[in-house]
Amino acid sequence: MKAVKALLAASILTTVGTAAIADSHGNHASMDIVDTAVSAGDFETLVIAVQEAGLVETLKGDGPFTVFAPNDEAFAKLPPDQLQALLADKAALTKVLTYHVVPGRVMAVDVVELTSANTVEGQAIVIDASDGVTVNGAAVIATDIVASNGVIHVIDTVILPPDLSRNDRGAGEMRLASTDSPSYRALESYTR
Repeated sequence: MKAVKALLAASILTTVGTAAIADSHGNHASMDIVDTAVSAGDFETLVIAVQEAGLVETLKGDGPFTVFAPNDEAFAKLPPDQLQALLADKAALTKVLTYHVVPGRVMAVDVVELTSANTVEGQAIVIDASDGVTVNGAAVIATDIVASNGVIHVIDTVILPPDLSRNDRGAGEMRLASTDSPSYRALESYTR
């Protein structure tokens, strides 16, 4: 009985805490994903990255999209030189950003039932709801920020597609593999 009460209390606290975080981002149901991210104020680096990749108009499209959005603190975990290199490589940047986008509107209640989801980039992300919710190991820290063309779930780490691997030149140094991935075209065609 104590275990059930503890589980129920933890569930309520998590729900209340997530609702408070999501509410701090405001009600954005009338704004699209990009405008919602801009107005939230916690996604300045993500918005810059979306602009650099040329994905603004696409993410302002009809969708619907589910974006697992790394906040500014998540981007700050990347070494500055690697972040700059990523922002300068449009193909790699597009690949990384579209790896954070799942087609359709997938609300938190549905996310917790999944073990994976196919991204617009083409590769699947791994979802684990056994102890909180993680996406490829990144903790989901706020959920169900509703936009007119989808939903945003905030994550605490930038996730990388499996083929953007780490190299052996130094700890934490990413090798941004050159790609001929159709990520951008796939996202564009999805919105038409």
